Amino acid sequence: MAGLADLKKRLLASPDVKAEYDRLGPVYALVGAMVEARHAAGLTQKQVAARMGTTQSVVARLENAHHLPSLDLVTRFAAALGRRVEFELVAAE
Repeated sequence: MAGLADLKKRLLASPDVKAEYDRLGPVYALVGAMVEARHAAGLTQKQVAARMGTTQSVVARLENAHHLPSLDLVTRFAAALGRRVEFELVAAE
């Protein structure tokens, strides 16, 4: 995996790439937490969708990180897993 680490290091040396990477970090963290929570609940995308009153394709889009999910969808997703959403604003580094 040294090749992948080297590629990431080279790409992040570009200020534009680094800025976009940093901007998308919270989105990927949210999506990762959503997928992890669904797996921990032992549910399929289809099962979560049924609990949300939507389709499996909506859940798949939520989990693919190509679209920024609305707060409403994230909240409904969490409720379908018996969870709630908490946000925290922290000081910029």
